[in-house]
Amino acid sequence: MPTPGARTAHPRSRPGAGVGRARVGRGLVWGLAAALPLAFLGLFFALPVGSLVLRGFVVDGGLDLGGFAEVFGRPRTWRIIGLTLAQATVGTAIAVLVGIPGAYLLYRCQFRGRAALRAFVIVPFVLPTVVVGVAFRSVLAPSGPLGFLDWDGTFAAVVAALVFFNYAVVVRTVGGFWAHLDPRAEQAARSLGAPPWRAFLTVTLPALTPAIASAASIVFLFCATAFGVVLVLGGTGYGTVETEIWVQTTQFLDLRAAAVLSVVQLVVVAVALGTAGRARARRERALQLGRPE
Repeated sequence: MPTPGARTAHPRSRPGAGVGRARVGRGLVWGLAAALPLAFLGLFFALPVGSLVLRGFVVDGGLDLGGFAEVFGRPRTWRIIGLTLAQATVGTAIAVLVGIPGAYLLYRCQFRGRAALRAFVIVPFVLPTVVVGVAFRSVLAPSGPLGFLDWDGTFAAVVAALVFFNYAVVVRTVGGFWAHLDPRAEQAARSLGAPPWRAFLTVTLPALTPAIASAASIVFLFCATAFGVVLVLGGTGYGTVETEIWVQTTQFLDLRAAAVLSVVQLVVVAVALGTAGRARARRERALQLGRPE
């Protein structure tokens, strides 16, 4: 029985009530923040892709997967897939080869104007792909400054534009990792008599492997899914799966072939993203292991 004058605690004055309301409020805010991009993706990505796939695989109200055999039985399909893999592979290899020296220059060397040069290197990557294609077309045209190369409308023109577009990806990915790499291992190898090239090949290059693999995976993905550059420079003669989906949809009105090629494109994207994710995880672990205590 309460004693006279004793105050009765109000139910709202419980210590955990305010914490609970704060948690509910934060959960509501995060839920709304996540719902907006999910709704955007569902409306402008999942719905159009699902509609395209359904129109390609649903015939007379039933599922029909015969389009795979029909599309893969065409020589044109295999030519397009081969060109896609060839352009992506060659473009990735060249971008990595020319990007590693750029990463060393911009992230391991100290000189005046380095920050401005880093910003300048990023410019091609942020340009619209069609602009890059038109610029290369004007340079490589017979009346252009590089017309003597006779690259206009060739495989080499497409690869050159892809390398130009993705060079910054290799420089930033490899250079950012290289900047945090402990140089003492290479210095120890050189102090033991190894020439600079051998110290780089045996010590530094293996340490850069996670970053190089991550950059190569991302560049391969960008090259394999390029649209504007390939369409402007290569046309239908050097098309990729991306441009072939557009051709089949807009010119031939063959939605079944477009749906099959869209599935192929999704497989390529998934493999490239998975490879890039594993390489990124290795790179992050290497950075954590290389940090001094």
